[in-house]
Amino acid sequence: MPLLPKGGLVALHANDILPTNADAVMPFYQNTDLYYLTGIDQEETMLVLFPDAKHARDREILFVKETSELIAIWDGEKLTKEGAAKVSGIERVEWSSSFDDVFRRLVPQAETLVLSTNEHLRAEVAVQTRNDRFIRTCRERWPLHRFDRLAPLMHGLRMIKEDLEIDAMRKACAITEAGFRRVLGFIRPGVGEWEIEAEYLHEFVRRRSRFAYQPIIGGGPNACVLHYLENEKECRDGDLILMDVGAEWARWNSDMTRTVPVNGRFTPRQRQVYDAVLRVLRGANQLLRPGVKPTDYQRGVIDIMETELVGLGLFSAAEASQQGPDKALVKKYFMHGTSHHLGLDVHDVCPPEEPFAVGMVMTIEPGIYIREEGLGVRLENNVLIGELENLDLMASIPIEADEIEALMNAKAIS
Repeated sequence: MPLLPKGGLVALHANDILPTNADAVMPFYQNTDLYYLTGIDQEETMLVLFPDAKHARDREILFVKETSELIAIWDGEKLTKEGAAKVSGIERVEWSSSFDDVFRRLVPQAETLVLSTNEHLRAEVAVQTRNDRFIRTCRERWPLHRFDRLAPLMHGLRMIKEDLEIDAMRKACAITEAGFRRVLGFIRPGVGEWEIEAEYLHEFVRRRSRFAYQPIIGGGPNACVLHYLENEKECRDGDLILMDVGAEWARWNSDMTRTVPVNGRFTPRQRQVYDAVLRVLRGANQLLRPGVKPTDYQRGVIDIMETELVGLGLFSAAEASQQGPDKALVKKYFMHGTSHHLGLDVHDVCPPEEPFAVGMVMTIEPGIYIREEGLGVRLENNVLIGELENLDLMASIPIEADEIEALMNAKAIS
């Protein structure tokens, strides 16, 4: 509330339940800004914040869908007003059907309507959301009001994680670790990528979790496809299998990548590439410090990666020295960014070009992809940026090649 302009009135809506075909719908996924502010994971929820409202009871109002016996029979119990107040900590709770009347009464008191849009730099917004439709309605009804953006305020709040959020992500990382340790005893030649996905799912669901995102399970040349999602091939003897998988807990996410040998033993070349990626990950962790700008960080990681790629014989030091500033030779084998914010969204929000700061949770995920060799290795951990050093939230998840081999060759899972 203190971040709002004088006379600022916030209205934030839940996401829609999206249709598929016939009478089917996609699973509901809450607007993460709304969830961050309220903890309410239910459709047709709205939040109004108006710190300068004339009456104190109008300064914070939560609207939830009115439940009924019919809804309870078909869809299960929805939150009562008392239940929503307990979850959110917001004293005044009204039914969603009263939102329009309440909001129309408050607008004349407001100077600025502060509304929500998706401003993530990588967002592809092809479908109108409830918030988008509400913005259009507000502009038609109250064209002489000022309008302001909620997204920059939320990005600034959400980029620094509180203890509760870190605890949730620790739990998500622990569940991810349980899944990874499970599959290490399961992977062998002839196993399907889809079966590995199923083993993760089994472990996540039995721990009351789910995938934080659609998993990537890519063996051999599939590991060189950055967004390989089919997970439909059999694992072959002599190949590596790349697994980009994460669990969530209470909507906060983890994001892990591990690359392991299908037969339990790295070949010398595979081990050479694997160790190079691991060194880049550790070097990146040293660069990921408070005050560093993301672009400077990425350039530093590219420099580390260039040295490793030369060591792997993918190009010579002389060729590297002749590269332009775009580092085309490096980006042939390492073409993606090294880190992203992590939180309620897997690619979590943050103001553009914001320097790293204490309390941010970031991924570190370098990779080397040698398509001509059918060989791809990516490793990824989640770290909390600290004042003196970073805290690896995945420090207990095996990552050293020797430990991976030892676990894969121990007794298989039951």
